[in-house]
Amino acid sequence: VMKAAVECGAAIINDVTALEGDSQSLSVAAASQASVILIHMQGDPGTMQQNPQYDDVAMDIFDYLKARVVACEKGGISRNRIAVDPGIGFGKTLDHNLQIISRLGIFRGLGCPIVLGVSRKRFIGLLDNDAPVGERLAGSLAAALRGISEGAGILRVHDVAETRQALNVWQAIKS
Repeated sequence: VMKAAVECGAAIINDVTALEGDSQSLSVAAASQASVILIHMQGDPGTMQQNPQYDDVAMDIFDYLKARVVACEKGGISRNRIAVDPGIGFGKTLDHNLQIISRLGIFRGLGCPIVLGVSRKRFIGLLDNDAPVGERLAGSLAAALRGISEGAGILRVHDVAETRQALNVWQAIKS
């Protein structure tokens, strides 16, 4: 799928396995000119939420992503084509997600743009009496703004106009 997408003109490979899910992923990405987003996920989609464990969630993910960035560089993908995503919700508990967002700045040490996907995530519902997905905009905006303040350079969002407005207001107040 990745190869076909790149052949059709995809400019970004957004991979939840950080190019480890298929033995050809790294070589396909390297042969392309596409940028790559390396996402951390503990386990696989079917099991990732079954008791995820970390010694220090932010540092464990930092170390994993650092190793993946090095592997990508060795595999022919230059660092200027790589962004990292700590994978909010991908094998993380509520507490893990909160720790990652509050410590997001450590990922700047990888020398790659930081991608943050918090839009409508389950952890927001957990913090708000199990709010359904369609009622998580305010929480999504709050988490996104905190992420930006901690160093995220790219936000993956569902509510583009609302997020842009929140960012415009936040930036105006900040300056």
